[in-house]
Amino acid sequence: MSRQSLRQTFGEDADLYDRVRPTYPPELFDALAGIVGDRPRVLEIGPGTGQATSAMVERAWPVTAVELSPGLAEVLRRKYPTTDVIVADFDTLELPAQSFDLVISATAFHWLDPETRVQRCVDLLRPGGALAIVSTHHVAGGSEQFFADVQSCYDRFTDDAATDGLPAADDVPEDPERLEQSGLFGSVEFRRYVWNVDYSAPQYLELLSSYSGHRALTIERRDGLYGCIGALIEATGGSITKRYLNQLSVGISLNQPLA
Repeated sequence: MSRQSLRQTFGEDADLYDRVRPTYPPELFDALAGIVGDRPRVLEIGPGTGQATSAMVERAWPVTAVELSPGLAEVLRRKYPTTDVIVADFDTLELPAQSFDLVISATAFHWLDPETRVQRCVDLLRPGGALAIVSTHHVAGGSEQFFADVQSCYDRFTDDAATDGLPAADDVPEDPERLEQSGLFGSVEFRRYVWNVDYSAPQYLELLSSYSGHRALTIERRDGLYGCIGALIEATGGSITKRYLNQLSVGISLNQPLA
Protein backbone atom coordinates (compact mmCIF):
# COMPACT_ATOMS: atom_id res chain seq x y z
CA MET A 1 0.00 0.00 0.00
CA SER A 2 1.33 3.45 -0.93
CA ARG A 3 2.29 6.13 1.59
CA GLN A 4 -0.66 8.24 0.44
CA SER A 5 -3.09 5.34 0.95
CA LEU A 6 -1.69 4.55 4.40
CA ARG A 7 -2.19 8.18 5.42
CA GLN A 8 -5.90 7.81 4.64
CA THR A 9 -6.44 4.76 6.89
CA PHE A 10 -6.51 6.72 10.14
CA GLY A 11 -9.87 8.28 9.36
CA GLU A 12 -11.63 4.99 8.64
CA ASP A 13 -12.77 4.74 12.26
CA ALA A 14 -12.31 8.16 13.82
CA ASP A 15 -14.10 7.28 17.07
CA LEU A 16 -11.80 4.28 17.60
CA TYR A 17 -8.77 6.46 16.95
CA ASP A 18 -10.03 9.01 19.46
CA ARG A 19 -10.72 6.35 22.08
CA VAL A 20 -7.42 4.46 21.97
CA ARG A 21 -4.65 6.81 20.90
CA PRO A 22 -2.58 8.03 23.86
CA THR A 23 -2.10 11.69 24.66
CA TYR A 24 1.22 13.25 25.69
CA PRO A 25 2.91 13.96 29.02
CA PRO A 26 1.86 17.32 30.49
CA GLU A 27 5.53 18.07 31.20
CA LEU A 28 6.16 18.18 27.45
CA PHE A 29 3.79 21.11 27.02
CA ASP A 30 5.10 22.78 30.17
CA ALA A 31 8.55 22.71 28.56
CA LEU A 32 7.15 23.99 25.27
CA ALA A 33 5.37 26.85 27.03
CA GLY A 34 8.67 27.81 28.58
CA ILE A 35 10.11 28.16 25.08
CA VAL A 36 7.26 29.83 23.16
CA GLY A 37 5.54 31.84 25.89
CA ASP A 38 2.02 32.02 27.28
CA ARG A 39 -0.15 32.77 24.22
CA PRO A 40 1.50 31.65 21.01
CA ARG A 41 -0.54 31.57 17.82
CA VAL A 42 -0.33 27.89 16.88
CA LEU A 43 -0.53 25.89 13.67
CA GLU A 44 -0.88 22.17 14.38
CA ILE A 45 -0.23 19.73 11.54
CA GLY A 46 -1.92 16.33 11.67
CA PRO A 47 -3.82 16.72 14.96
CA GLY A 48 -5.85 13.53 14.58
CA THR A 49 -8.68 13.88 17.08
CA GLY A 50 -6.76 16.16 19.44
CA GLN A 51 -4.25 14.03 21.34
CA ALA A 52 -1.90 17.04 21.52
CA THR A 53 -4.49 19.74 20.81
CA SER A 54 -6.12 19.15 24.19
CA ALA A 55 -3.08 20.36 26.13
CA MET A 56 -2.86 23.53 24.05
CA VAL A 57 -6.58 24.29 24.30
CA GLU A 58 -6.34 23.86 28.08
CA ARG A 59 -3.66 26.55 28.06
CA ALA A 60 -5.94 28.85 25.99
CA TRP A 61 -3.53 28.86 23.05
CA PRO A 62 -5.28 29.83 19.79
CA VAL A 63 -4.89 26.80 17.51
CA THR A 64 -5.36 26.38 13.77
CA ALA A 65 -5.25 22.68 12.89
CA VAL A 66 -4.62 21.17 9.45
CA GLU A 67 -5.98 17.61 9.28
CA LEU A 68 -5.99 15.40 6.18
CA SER A 69 -8.88 13.16 7.27
CA PRO A 70 -12.43 14.59 7.23
CA GLY A 71 -13.49 11.96 9.78
CA LEU A 72 -10.78 12.84 12.28
CA ALA A 73 -11.40 16.54 11.70
CA GLU A 74 -15.11 16.11 12.48
CA VAL A 75 -14.29 14.57 15.87
CA LEU A 76 -11.72 17.30 16.55
CA ARG A 77 -14.24 20.05 15.83
CA ARG A 78 -16.80 18.38 18.09
CA LYS A 79 -14.36 18.15 20.99
CA TYR A 80 -12.71 21.56 20.62
CA PRO A 81 -15.11 23.99 18.92
CA THR A 82 -12.78 26.95 19.49
CA THR A 83 -10.14 25.32 17.29
CA ASP A 84 -10.01 26.41 13.64
CA VAL A 85 -9.86 23.10 11.74
CA ILE A 86 -8.82 23.01 8.07
CA VAL A 87 -9.31 19.76 6.15
CA ALA A 88 -6.40 19.69 3.73
CA ASP A 89 -3.05 18.16 2.83
CA PHE A 90 -0.37 20.33 4.43
CA ASP A 91 2.09 19.39 1.67
CA THR A 92 0.04 21.41 -0.84
CA LEU A 93 -1.90 23.85 1.35
CA GLU A 94 -1.16 27.55 0.89
CA LEU A 95 -1.08 29.53 4.13
CA PRO A 96 0.07 33.12 4.79
CA ALA A 97 3.81 33.39 5.41
CA GLN A 98 5.08 34.34 8.87
CA SER A 99 1.67 33.92 10.50
CA PHE A 100 2.40 31.67 13.49
CA ASP A 101 4.48 31.74 16.66
CA LEU A 102 4.50 27.95 16.87
CA VAL A 103 4.13 25.24 14.23
CA ILE A 104 3.77 21.84 15.87
CA SER A 105 3.26 18.31 14.61
CA ALA A 106 2.80 15.43 17.07
CA THR A 107 3.38 11.90 15.72
CA ALA A 108 2.48 13.10 12.23
CA PHE A 109 5.52 14.91 10.82
CA HIS A 110 6.90 11.70 9.28
CA TRP A 111 3.88 11.55 6.95
CA LEU A 112 4.80 14.88 5.30
CA ASP A 113 7.00 15.27 2.23
CA PRO A 114 10.57 14.92 3.55
CA GLU A 115 11.92 17.18 0.81
CA THR A 116 9.81 20.21 1.73
CA ARG A 117 8.29 19.80 5.21
CA VAL A 118 10.86 21.65 7.32
CA GLN A 119 11.16 24.62 4.94
CA ARG A 120 7.36 24.89 4.55
CA CYS A 121 7.00 25.05 8.34
CA VAL A 122 9.78 27.64 8.72
CA ASP A 123 8.14 29.83 6.07
CA LEU A 124 5.02 30.04 8.26
CA LEU A 125 6.84 31.19 11.39
CA ARG A 126 7.02 34.73 12.62
CA PRO A 127 10.53 36.01 13.47
CA GLY A 128 11.76 34.01 16.42
CA GLY A 129 8.92 31.49 16.11
CA ALA A 130 9.36 27.80 16.86
CA LEU A 131 8.90 24.54 14.97
CA ALA A 132 8.11 21.75 17.44
CA ILE A 133 8.15 18.11 16.34
CA VAL A 134 6.91 15.47 18.75
CA SER A 135 7.84 11.92 17.78
CA THR A 136 6.54 8.76 19.45
CA HIS A 137 8.70 5.68 19.78
CA HIS A 138 7.98 2.19 21.08
CA VAL A 139 10.97 1.38 23.27
CA ALA A 140 12.25 -1.43 25.44
CA GLY A 141 10.72 -1.72 28.88
CA GLY A 142 7.43 -2.74 30.40
CA SER A 143 6.44 -6.31 29.44
CA GLU A 144 9.72 -7.06 27.70
CA GLN A 145 9.18 -10.82 27.31
CA PHE A 146 5.81 -10.28 25.65
CA PHE A 147 7.27 -7.87 23.11
CA ALA A 148 10.04 -10.36 22.34
CA ASP A 149 7.58 -13.23 21.94
CA VAL A 150 5.05 -11.25 19.87
CA GLN A 151 7.49 -11.06 16.97
CA SER A 152 6.59 -14.68 16.19
CA CYS A 153 2.98 -13.57 15.57
CA TYR A 154 4.13 -10.95 13.07
CA ASP A 155 6.41 -13.50 11.41
CA ARG A 156 3.40 -15.80 10.88
CA PHE A 157 0.78 -13.31 9.71
CA THR A 158 2.59 -10.36 8.13
CA ASP A 159 5.41 -9.69 5.70
CA ASP A 160 7.21 -7.43 8.17
CA ALA A 161 10.91 -8.06 8.41
CA ALA A 162 12.11 -9.63 11.64
CA THR A 163 13.56 -7.17 14.14
CA ASP A 164 16.14 -7.43 16.90
CA GLY A 165 13.65 -6.14 19.44
CA LEU A 166 12.68 -2.69 20.63
CA PRO A 167 15.46 -0.11 21.07
CA ALA A 168 16.33 1.36 24.42
CA ALA A 169 15.05 4.91 24.84
CA ASP A 170 18.62 6.22 25.01
CA ASP A 171 19.40 4.60 21.63
CA VAL A 172 16.72 6.52 19.71
CA PRO A 173 18.45 9.24 17.62
CA GLU A 174 18.07 12.69 19.13
CA ASP A 175 17.51 14.66 15.92
CA PRO A 176 15.67 12.42 13.42
CA GLU A 177 14.52 15.40 11.33
CA ARG A 178 18.06 16.86 11.21
CA LEU A 179 16.91 20.26 12.39
CA GLU A 180 20.39 21.21 13.54
CA GLN A 181 21.86 20.39 10.12
CA SER A 182 19.20 22.30 8.18
CA GLY A 183 20.74 25.73 8.80
CA LEU A 184 17.21 27.15 9.23
CA PHE A 185 17.25 27.64 12.99
CA GLY A 186 19.11 29.86 15.40
CA SER A 187 18.95 27.17 18.09
CA VAL A 188 17.52 23.68 18.54
CA GLU A 189 16.44 22.02 21.80
CA PHE A 190 15.62 18.37 22.56
CA ARG A 191 13.65 16.84 25.43
CA ARG A 192 12.72 13.20 26.14
CA TYR A 193 9.77 11.78 28.07
CA VAL A 194 9.50 8.06 28.91
CA TRP A 195 6.28 6.64 30.33
CA ASN A 196 4.31 3.39 30.59
CA VAL A 197 0.72 2.41 29.78
CA ASP A 198 -1.05 -0.77 30.92
CA TYR A 199 -3.34 -2.56 28.45
CA SER A 200 -5.71 -5.49 28.71
CA ALA A 201 -5.85 -7.78 25.67
CA PRO A 202 -8.97 -6.06 24.19
CA GLN A 203 -7.48 -2.60 24.83
CA TYR A 204 -4.20 -3.48 23.17
CA LEU A 205 -5.88 -4.99 20.12
CA GLU A 206 -8.01 -1.87 19.75
CA LEU A 207 -4.84 0.23 19.89
CA LEU A 208 -3.28 -1.88 17.14
CA SER A 209 -6.41 -1.35 15.04
CA SER A 210 -5.63 2.37 14.98
CA TYR A 211 -2.23 1.82 13.31
CA SER A 212 -2.03 2.17 9.54
CA GLY A 213 0.00 -1.00 8.97
CA HIS A 214 -2.46 -3.18 10.87
CA ARG A 215 -5.46 -1.62 9.13
CA ALA A 216 -3.84 -2.37 5.77
CA LEU A 217 -3.72 -6.14 6.44
CA THR A 218 -6.29 -8.44 4.88
CA ILE A 219 -9.09 -9.50 7.23
CA GLU A 220 -7.74 -13.05 7.34
CA ARG A 221 -4.24 -11.95 8.26
CA ARG A 222 -5.44 -9.41 10.79
CA ASP A 223 -7.73 -11.92 12.49
CA GLY A 224 -4.89 -14.42 12.70
CA LEU A 225 -2.47 -11.83 14.02
CA TYR A 226 -4.89 -10.56 16.66
CA GLY A 227 -5.75 -14.07 17.77
CA CYS A 228 -2.05 -14.83 18.23
CA ILE A 229 -1.36 -11.58 20.10
CA GLY A 230 -4.45 -11.89 22.29
CA ALA A 231 -3.47 -15.42 23.31
CA LEU A 232 0.01 -14.24 24.28
CA ILE A 233 -1.42 -11.46 26.46
CA GLU A 234 -3.81 -13.84 28.19
CA ALA A 235 -0.91 -16.22 28.81
CA THR A 236 0.97 -13.43 30.59
CA GLY A 237 -1.91 -12.82 33.01
CA GLY A 238 -4.32 -10.81 30.88
CA SER A 239 -2.51 -7.48 30.65
CA ILE A 240 0.74 -5.97 29.43
CA THR A 241 2.71 -2.79 30.00
CA LYS A 242 3.92 -0.80 27.01
CA ARG A 243 6.70 1.78 27.25
CA TYR A 244 6.60 4.93 25.13
CA LEU A 245 9.21 7.55 24.40
CA ASN A 246 8.00 10.98 23.30
CA GLN A 247 10.78 13.13 21.93
CA LEU A 248 10.32 16.88 21.60
CA SER A 249 12.51 18.68 19.06
CA VAL A 250 12.18 22.48 18.93
CA GLY A 251 13.89 24.73 16.40
CA ILE A 252 13.80 28.52 16.86
CA SER A 253 13.40 30.26 13.50
CA LEU A 254 15.95 32.59 11.95
CA ASN A 255 13.19 34.35 9.98
CA GLN A 256 13.59 38.10 9.65
CA PRO A 257 10.62 40.49 9.63
CA LEU A 258 8.94 41.01 6.28
CA ALA A 259 10.08 44.20 4.51
